[in-house]
Amino acid sequence: MAHPEALRRPPTAPMRTARLLRLPGVYRPQADTLLLAGAMRREGISPGMEVLDLCTGTGALALHAARLGARVTAVDISRRAVASARLNTAFARLPVSVRRGDLLSVLRDRAFDALISNPPYVPAPTDTPPRLGTGRAWDAGPDGRLVLDRICDGAAAVLRPGGLLLLVQSHLSGPEATLDRLATAGIRAVVCERVTVPFGPVLRGRARWLRAQGLLSHAVEGEELVVIRGRKG
Repeated sequence: MAHPEALRRPPTAPMRTARLLRLPGVYRPQADTLLLAGAMRREGISPGMEVLDLCTGTGALALHAARLGARVTAVDISRRAVASARLNTAFARLPVSVRRGDLLSVLRDRAFDALISNPPYVPAPTDTPPRLGTGRAWDAGPDGRLVLDRICDGAAAVLRPGGLLLLVQSHLSGPEATLDRLATAGIRAVVCERVTVPFGPVLRGRARWLRAQGLLSHAVEGEELVVIRGRKG
């Protein structure tokens, strides 16, 4: 059951995406990006904060945090994503450091006031994520949790006491599992935002498989996106 604080409304915070450069295979900012951007403003990303953006893609959310006044470190495993984010950061002239690595592996003894992430979360028929191609930006194993679980398990190690966690995912990848896993890791979390959007090409093409796996009801014609907000105790 969703927390009563959950809001059923679309994101309203302004975000600049029209001029972002994006190499082939890099995730294009869309509804989930905008939803998380709105939550970042409402949940207190503010001047002087040190923010970590995992799975940065084009760097859209990292740049949004920087425009809110934060100092940002952005990480992605994709070489093309890192190149895209660095180009966008250079053109924007904002304080964002972009690093290539596998989630937290490139960070050494760093602590942050906030961690934000729009990770791959779409359930896929394969047990391992693709190493190449556009599917790398969204495929996350049969339950959609290959990356989500790792972020949940590692978040507390890089957040300062009282630090903020904001991540976006689909209802298809189990928000309740995210809340439970974060609680085990010492982070109090709730669903703070939610919105339903029409299926895109990936989910339309995968709908039959999702229904066969019991992940999608035949009556459902849209995807519910949620933002998880957590605080390190």
